[in-house]
Amino acid sequence: MPSSTACSPRFEDPVPELIPAPELIPTDVRHRLKGLAIVARRAIGDRGLGLHASRSRGSGLEFAQYRPYEPGDEPRQIDWKLYGRSDRFFVREAERESPVALWILLDASASMNQADASPHRRFDAARGLAAALAELALAQGDRFALATLRDTGLALVPAAGGARQRDRLHLALHALDAAGGFPADAALAPLWDRIGGRDLVAILSDWFDPACLALARRLAAAGREVLAIQILTVAERDFDLDGGYRFRDPETGEELLGDAAALRADYLSRFGAAQADLAAALSAAGIRYATLALDQPLDTPLQALFGRTPR
Repeated sequence: MPSSTACSPRFEDPVPELIPAPELIPTDVRHRLKGLAIVARRAIGDRGLGLHASRSRGSGLEFAQYRPYEPGDEPRQIDWKLYGRSDRFFVREAERESPVALWILLDASASMNQADASPHRRFDAARGLAAALAELALAQGDRFALATLRDTGLALVPAAGGARQRDRLHLALHALDAAGGFPADAALAPLWDRIGGRDLVAILSDWFDPACLALARRLAAAGREVLAIQILTVAERDFDLDGGYRFRDPETGEELLGDAAALRADYLSRFGAAQADLAAALSAAGIRYATLALDQPLDTPLQALFGRTPR
């Protein structure tokens, strides 16, 4: 199993004006995201459903940015003075802070480097999902944040909103790689100071480390709403292997020699039981849960969580 020794940087520095990273979200997935909305289970104030569009336009609000006019925008949103200078239509946006934030917790331990025959790793899918979640929050006008979880310490993109925050998150995701183990409880302490009581938390992981489940349970017990997204390789799901293999745990270094055909039935039985236990534990904690295998479209778990019939 491949592993990496790259170190995880921290992301508190200013970000360039634009971060060209469209490859994090495939074009077809980006199109399907337009039909989704992040919705929390509990009501917030009197608005009802959860995360909701909070961007406001008008006088007395802090200017955020210009963006090109799109069909559906109201004519009163057009900056006519800028049109007179440029002969192009632009919409002037202003923002107010959303009362909630989406926190994306990204497991960057070594097991996330696992890959199938394709060049795409579990960690590549996790980065794409993180970018897609941020895109949904941006479209709704909500704040979003990223915390990378690894035993060398947390890397944080603090909660904020707007296109520049999306750029910060993309910059962070491109610089990341997976290595080491899952962080100890003490290293996770900064999360408790930053994640608000009404914030929504999405954890992206393979969920093989019990410490990840323990973190999710603690967050849920403390009143945070938690979403669990598990990312699996096809081999983990189907064990479609033949011949002799040396299986190596990328985090502990432990190895097992064996013939895949002889191990298949026992593996699938144990894996199925472990998956059922994980689903039961998450359900008991009130945590919504969805999975993505590397042979599925990237937005599969987002459709399950935020589509018309969420799990």
